[in-house]
Amino acid sequence: MTGNGSGNFYIYKIAMVASIGGFLFGYDLVIISGALPFLEQELGLTPALKGFAVSSAILGAISGPLVGLWCADRLGRRKTMMLASFFFMISAVGSGLASGIWDFGLWRFVGGLGIGLAMMSSPIYIAELAPPQMRGVLVNVNQLSNVIGINLAVIAGYFFSFDGWGWRWMMFSEGVPVVFLIMGLLVIPESPRWLVAQQREGEALKILEKINGRRRAEQELQEIQAGLRQEVGGHFRELFQPGIKTAFIIGTILMIFSQINGVNMMLLYAPTIMAEAGVNMGSSAILSSIPVYFIIFICTLLAFPLIKKFSRRGLLLASVSLMALGHLVMAVNLQQGWPPMYTLIPMFIGTGAFTLGFAPLSWIIVSEIFPTRIRSKALAVVCFFLYLSSFLIAQFFPVITDHFTRNFGNASGVYLLFAAICTACVWFSWKKVPETKGLSLEEIGSFWRKNGTKDGFAKNNLLERI
Repeated sequence: MTGNGSGNFYIYKIAMVASIGGFLFGYDLVIISGALPFLEQELGLTPALKGFAVSSAILGAISGPLVGLWCADRLGRRKTMMLASFFFMISAVGSGLASGIWDFGLWRFVGGLGIGLAMMSSPIYIAELAPPQMRGVLVNVNQLSNVIGINLAVIAGYFFSFDGWGWRWMMFSEGVPVVFLIMGLLVIPESPRWLVAQQREGEALKILEKINGRRRAEQELQEIQAGLRQEVGGHFRELFQPGIKTAFIIGTILMIFSQINGVNMMLLYAPTIMAEAGVNMGSSAILSSIPVYFIIFICTLLAFPLIKKFSRRGLLLASVSLMALGHLVMAVNLQQGWPPMYTLIPMFIGTGAFTLGFAPLSWIIVSEIFPTRIRSKALAVVCFFLYLSSFLIAQFFPVITDHFTRNFGNASGVYLLFAAICTACVWFSWKKVPETKGLSLEEIGSFWRKNGTKDGFAKNNLLERI
């Protein structure tokens, strides 16, 4: 096969299967919003227990990367995604049959484990199979699947919005895409870089040939072997070695910024935000969020050519700057008491900018900046902090909003705070985040080993400093 036509088609098929984990993450995030009113009524939930029903999955997602530490290195990337799919299936059935909030929360926790495993292993897997020139676009397939999952969950939530077993069918519905994920994982290959690390070069070469053709496959295999020989044993202590420590700090801070910037709260609490502003677009509260979810779907599609055309850092800086602008407009909107429909304007700016740049680029960057032997461990720790920050911001957003509303008459101060966080993220990205577009994973790993401790590296393409 060649590295262009059939090889590209082959890698796109693999990326689509691997990205079903992202689909399930988005689907799970929104389907609970549709089920919550019915859960509250049937199980008699207090506000605290409502929070538990939502956050139990996030707690599982925090634990998922810790489980994945061993799985991704010992079992492989593909088998780790398979394990995640089984957790998803158990969660779908268990939560749908739950008789009380505590067993419901337990099964949601199990599903969260699957989320943590899938969102850690899928980007690694895609990045390790993708040719350098396709890596950014292919990792963004995971983001597209996530957004598709969000939009389909809105439809499913509305379709099953009836008393009785309605919320249970919402939970059961998550099992349908899991079946497709399991079937797809049975036929896609393992990561060639993981195979080489396990001294299974023959299997790795066959996979690389299907992607790039024989000549390029042999060359890439040699590059992978050379890169692994320069690396140590892949122990945790390597995360704190000069160079690798810099990459680890960058990845961790970038992913924390991706959760605390406020735009995720616009997505998670979109129905609530618009309902409080007086926007009502349907008999079901979740339907009022359709315009926002539709915008992020369109922007995810637009992100593909943008990622291909522009540099990682340039697109990241533009994206976060526009997010800050969206928060400022929201603050002015709330302060001035503009008409309810005006609330959609800053939400479109913020969520659109986030989806065009920061959302996919954060995953692209952290999936490619670590050397092969340490990549899964680094991603596991980074994802732990990602979900921990996601849990904390989701828990405290309503509290902070209530504080500003009670003391200042509106929640504009919350969005000024988010604008400040986005501004800090712009500064951090400009000063510290390196440009990695078009480089092989081995070239990036070599940079950290040789030059990672030098100041000023972020402003240059890494290849120029190797």
